[in-house]
Amino acid sequence: MASEESMVVVTCTAPVNIAVIKYCCFFGSTDNALAGSRPSTASGPCCPSQLRTTTTAAISKDFTEDRIWLNGREEEVGQPRLQACLREIRRLAQERRRTQDGGLLLPSLGYKVHVASVNNFPTAAGLASSAAGYACLAYTLAQVYGVDSDISEVARQGSGSACRSLHGGFVLWDMGKQADGKDSIARQVAPETHWPELRVLILVVSADRKLTSSTAGMQTSVQTSPLLRFRAEAVVPARLAEMIHCIQQRDLEGFAQLTMRDSNQFHATCLDTFPPISYLNDTSRCIIQLVHRFNAYHGLTKVAYTFDAGPNAVIFTLEDTVAEFVAAVKHSFPPESNGDKFLKGLPVRPVLLSDELKAALAMEPTPGGVKYIIATQVGPGPQVLDDPHVHLLGPDGLPKPAV
Repeated sequence: MASEESMVVVTCTAPVNIAVIKYCCFFGSTDNALAGSRPSTASGPCCPSQLRTTTTAAISKDFTEDRIWLNGREEEVGQPRLQACLREIRRLAQERRRTQDGGLLLPSLGYKVHVASVNNFPTAAGLASSAAGYACLAYTLAQVYGVDSDISEVARQGSGSACRSLHGGFVLWDMGKQADGKDSIARQVAPETHWPELRVLILVVSADRKLTSSTAGMQTSVQTSPLLRFRAEAVVPARLAEMIHCIQQRDLEGFAQLTMRDSNQFHATCLDTFPPISYLNDTSRCIIQLVHRFNAYHGLTKVAYTFDAGPNAVIFTLEDTVAEFVAAVKHSFPPESNGDKFLKGLPVRPVLLSDELKAALAMEPTPGGVKYIIATQVGPGPQVLDDPHVHLLGPDGLPKPAV
């Protein structure tokens, strides 16, 4: 048990990132983890404010071993990706100590660390939980060990796309040119305040862990899908440049069209993989139809969907469209027993759908198809939480009981 005086505790939070232009990763024959986890093209995500990982890290001379808990459950601390992050942070801390001249005294690098992390969204269900988790882990460890240098390399040791969650707003992940992948980093192209009217709706179809992990799926696609290479070489670079322009101009029509087309092509590469990978389910495909029929009714593109490696939909629209589209989702996927908890996050005023729009949707209702909706907007990057009450670890260095 750690004594409170001997323990250094830091709690931080970091956002998930949703790629509107999906990246393609080519895994070469290198043993370098950074080179093997970078994109073969750049990618462009945004970071929703409501979907975040919170992590507490504590170091103490009284701890006898490194330990980690995820969503209340203790995990194997010897996982290679986790160990890589710990080693790199401790190396950077040692370098800083070696070069500092009477600056901040760092905690002993011999101290063991306890880490507790929770997600406020489904884990391993196609909502970038590993990216948010490793970004938050790297950021929190950097704070507790006194590392103030760039930690993109640390985060990417855990999850390649974690570097995108080290920034808020709209982010570009550059592929880089160095063989070792060290220059493959993320940079912000617009802050979270750039497009205040933009809203993000997460339609949670399933909280179950996906059958094929993102990493395993991408590796198989690289080996077997000709469409993936064509997409990386001939399609994504131009789309990315166009997407940055749409974001800079706050052009929803262009942004939405590109987002949907790129999502569709990404999942086409999954089907082009052998054996094929299908991350979408029947409800996912119904959501796609709902979006297109909603847009057709209005005669312009007011709503866009994108799906990462899972069945859950991420919807982009403007603030003045949110209430009507949420009503359309409720009409098509009526809540079952949790109607009072169907909508989470930002408040959305209830509205009634017109009979004309109901007819235009022309969909047989699927009760419970969408479990719940998280309403959010583009938000900031990682932050330190100064309130000690939010620490996930107690004075003994163990997870606090769930409330």
